[in-house]
Amino acid sequence: MKRTVITVVGKDSVGIIAKVCTYLANNKINILDISQTIVQGFFNMMMIVDTSETPKAFDVILEELEQIGTEIGVIIKAQHEDIFDKMHRI
Repeated sequence: MKRTVITVVGKDSVGIIAKVCTYLANNKINILDISQTIVQGFFNMMMIVDTSETPKAFDVILEELEQIGTEIGVIIKAQHEDIFDKMHRI
């Protein structure tokens, strides 16, 4: 299993979750865990996904997610779980 952490942050609007989840499903990326909140009009979502079944390279996924974020007015970032863990170990 190749686990990846995806974060989505920005001003809340209709369709953010739908757009991101549709992209993931279309690319055979399975959502393992998801948490989302809206605080005073600002949207924040964190997902743990499994990218082991996707045919796309990780850098292509990053680029496409960032493009989706630009289109819907949010910032989307993704990191391999091991890098995320090492960055937040302290």
